[in-house]
Amino acid sequence: MSPSSASNNHRRGGRTKAVLPVRLKGKDSSGKMFDELVHTLDVNPSGVRLGSVRRDLSVQEEVAIFYRGRKMLFRVIWTRQMKGSSEFQVGLQAVTQEREAWGISLSQLSQPVMQATA
Repeated sequence: MSPSSASNNHRRGGRTKAVLPVRLKGKDSSGKMFDELVHTLDVNPSGVRLGSVRRDLSVQEEVAIFYRGRKMLFRVIWTRQMKGSSEFQVGLQAVTQEREAWGISLSQLSQPVMQATA
């Protein structure tokens, strides 16, 4: 289950696999506001790939991710519905870049990480 080849061509840096629980807020493709718990699949300083998204999102729409008391703004770059499921994977690009946006050094995330929600 890797992102589409189109997204691979636009990636700006390497990804670090990390499963982190996050809250996703924004507007779905029908214009309805939503607030749901999802998780990251991999992260880097300029973006993130999310899993377990239960809303169809519009490309170029801005959304907010909340993690460990931080609010980060992202733009939807791609979205893909998972085969045989109502869930989506979503590729997001950071609207503003923070050095350690996830509150930890990405070198600490070299192995998959499972953390409880705070």
